[in-house]
Amino acid sequence: MSAHPLAAPLLSGNRRALARAITLSESTRPDHEAQAQQLLSEVAPHAGHSVRVGLTGVPGVGKSTFIEALGTQLADAGRRVAVLAVDPSSARTGGSIMGDKTRMPRLTVHPGAYIRPSPAGGTLGGVARRTREAITLCEAAGYDVVLVETVGVGQSETQVAAMTDLFVLLTLPNAGDELQGIKRGIMELADVCVVNKADSDPRAAVRAQTELRAALNLLTPHDAPWRPQVLRASALTGEGVPEVWAAVLEYVQEVDLSARRRTQTVQWFDELLREAAWRMFQEGLDTQQLHRLRAEVEAGQLTAIQGVAVLTAP
Repeated sequence: MSAHPLAAPLLSGNRRALARAITLSESTRPDHEAQAQQLLSEVAPHAGHSVRVGLTGVPGVGKSTFIEALGTQLADAGRRVAVLAVDPSSARTGGSIMGDKTRMPRLTVHPGAYIRPSPAGGTLGGVARRTREAITLCEAAGYDVVLVETVGVGQSETQVAAMTDLFVLLTLPNAGDELQGIKRGIMELADVCVVNKADSDPRAAVRAQTELRAALNLLTPHDAPWRPQVLRASALTGEGVPEVWAAVLEYVQEVDLSARRRTQTVQWFDELLREAAWRMFQEGLDTQQLHRLRAEVEAGQLTAIQGVAVLTAP
């Protein structure tokens, strides 16, 4: 098999080649999927050397502003930073605004940074369908820090924790009930919590930090290899942002990332297997029978469980 034409320029750090490679990996065309898998198999041995950080937060917390502050600081220090920003897709039209580059104007033009917005589509978990592949491609292109910004916090938005080295939760000084609503779904996975916009209400920020620490102490098992840190920061002024990166580096030094990544690779395999099994099932369906059963379920002649049982009966 001949080498993929994008492999060499991608490995040399060519940004246009990286953009084309990610677009290829996101395509649902069968021929594109085959080409993407060939490319990934060629460049994967050169990947795996970055620090992968997932970031999420409550609405209005300033995720993009924080990522720009952190990313610019790292890029100025000589790191190569890739930002994979996942935008929510409309449930009606399927479209996405993809406005992350406009919210990160300084980082967008930085020669040491690359920002790639992607639509979430129908994927749950706060990430896009091919975010894992995009991480691999960014690493192969020489980016040593990969920041994955999710669509926004929620109970189901935990998949990003299964593809990054650590998970950063951004919250506000006066999160109140919003914090309670996300506690079990997100806080159990948070490795670092950041009370952002701490400059807007310093006393409330200190109070939120104290409450978060108490909550995380209850949620974190006593034998956990890492005790989550809770920090205060202001993406607007830059205060506290270096401390967040210091916590990231401390985590990387203390936690066995090789074991974590092996587990994530198996999870990736299982995810792709489910996707392939679903595709094979759909291809084997009797379309007329499917339409008839759907109509009977809609008319109340069958329950949804009964309809599925008919389709899946041996």
